[in-house]
Amino acid sequence: MLKTILSLTTAILLSASAAALAEEALPEACGAAHMGHDMAGMTDTSGMNEIQKAYAAAMDKMHPAMAAGVMAEDPDVAFICGMIPHHQGAIDMAKIELQYGKDSWAKEMAQKVIDAQTQEIADMRKWLADHAK
Repeated sequence: MLKTILSLTTAILLSASAAALAEEALPEACGAAHMGHDMAGMTDTSGMNEIQKAYAAAMDKMHPAMAAGVMAEDPDVAFICGMIPHHQGAIDMAKIELQYGKDSWAKEMAQKVIDAQTQEIADMRKWLADHAK
């Protein structure tokens, strides 16, 4: 049953539009920054196992959002808008490690990544709310 749920979750992630995921990953201040550039993911998951597909989905979610974020004209806003999905990508990858990983040190590191980068994303979102025009 758990394997079926994990497979379904992976399938849902892979079937979602990378462009839509990019827009969801960015705060409103970053949403229009990509100026219509196509930021769709390009990962071919044929032949990948379930874990590889999960990592590929995380990367496909992260890369278009990062590319969209750095299109802001203000360099400070562009940096923050690019870093939010970068940090979220690290969190998503760390969650995959927690789900599938076997090594206790790697799993501890993954949890540290989640904790630290969750706080950093909150800090960056606050900065955007206070500074982005």
